[in-house]
Amino acid sequence: MTNKPSAKPAARTAAGLSRREFLGKTAATIGLFTIVPRHVLGGPGHVAPSAKTTLACIGCGGQGSQNMMAFLDFPEMQVVAVCDVDRESAGFLSWNWKQGKEGKACGREPAKRAVEEFYGKQQPSGQYRGCKTYVDYRELLAKEDVDAVMVATPDHAHAVITMAALKQKKHVYCEKPLTWSVAEARAVAEEAKRAGVATQLGNHGQASEEDRVVRELILAGAIGQVHEVQVAIGPRFWHYPALQDRPADTPPVPAGLDWNLWLGPAAERPYHPEYHPWTWRNWWDFGTGQLGDLGCHKLSTIFKALDLRHPTSVEASSTKMFPEVYPLGVIARFEFPARGDRPPVKLNWYDGGLLPALPEEMQPCSRGYETIFIGEKGKIYGNRIIPEEKRKAFGKPPKTLPRSPGHYKEFVLACRGGPTPGANFVDHAGILTETCLLGNVALRAGKKLFWDGPSMKVSNDEAANKLLHREYRQGWTI
Repeated sequence: MTNKPSAKPAARTAAGLSRREFLGKTAATIGLFTIVPRHVLGGPGHVAPSAKTTLACIGCGGQGSQNMMAFLDFPEMQVVAVCDVDRESAGFLSWNWKQGKEGKACGREPAKRAVEEFYGKQQPSGQYRGCKTYVDYRELLAKEDVDAVMVATPDHAHAVITMAALKQKKHVYCEKPLTWSVAEARAVAEEAKRAGVATQLGNHGQASEEDRVVRELILAGAIGQVHEVQVAIGPRFWHYPALQDRPADTPPVPAGLDWNLWLGPAAERPYHPEYHPWTWRNWWDFGTGQLGDLGCHKLSTIFKALDLRHPTSVEASSTKMFPEVYPLGVIARFEFPARGDRPPVKLNWYDGGLLPALPEEMQPCSRGYETIFIGEKGKIYGNRIIPEEKRKAFGKPPKTLPRSPGHYKEFVLACRGGPTPGANFVDHAGILTETCLLGNVALRAGKKLFWDGPSMKVSNDEAANKLLHREYRQGWTI
């Protein structure tokens, strides 16, 4: 990337190792040395500062702040820096959605205050002043020898930041979707494999008990071989603009917001409150709509339960299309090939409140927004066999899959040499994001696309291949 701040060498130990390298080499043998009395260590659960995994949080809006607060709760982690292009502004969703969705103040300064207040409560003085703030993630990565980063910016900036961190061999937790484009998802997954670091996508449902139950029901043959899945999402939970095109007015950029950095790799356009905060999800240049955002949640269990990889085709339709704004409702249909003795699978996506027909097993009940697995012997609605008499007759499936210690904890443990997280970029998040975003490509192409996944190419529409990536603004690259 051009205009990158000059890199500062990572802090080295006397042996010539960086802090991250030193911790990695000593983690496996730390138990061979002297036994330290508990009172010296600071009591149960205490982790010495030198043994903590240091974390920088890049993107401190509603979801980013929520992630940050979750990581603060782990004594093994130490948040040492926060970065956001916005100093402080209102209008973000609550850090904790259970508090409601009223606007909250977010940005790098509120994040810093939250970090220092949290750690201050653990100090005898009641104060802590060890969290640094940055406007530009490039400066943070050049100056801070952190072990890991959390990325929770708008979708369009995920790839450039994540790639920069991976190239420095940092562990990365990234909000969903992993990237803005199909090509970016492929590139990030490949870089993560080369880096060999811990990675995790922010699709929390993959760690849930519900995920395990659905997968175990299918493994146990509760409904036979699955050949179709229906996924339905309710109306968007964020504000939808009344506009059909870009705003005509150009209000001034709010104080404390670096609009140029907010745009990042996206094409230049004037600031407008219809873009920031939060409502950027509506706009093709910045967000990926409900398919990109919630698809990574809903399709995760489906991919694991049915061992899905690349689809062979995808087509999509929607309510009225606009060149700048994701439509109010989208229907997408993916076709996946047979896998061994498993039959081909049709995956049907409905968002914006659009719904498929109600299964006859549920009539005359009202239909919600749960995923439906359709097998040769029956159906699963959400995580329950339907109808009720079949559920009772089958009972509970045997617990054959390991349970997750928690979505965030999977990442924390992996940073410290533990098992690979369930939503890691290499095995799961990359292909999951690619597939969701391929639905957006089909929607914008306006036709059924035949997909050569290994070659990352649409075989029947050369113009659609141009939608697999984007042209970055001058000075930006992955």
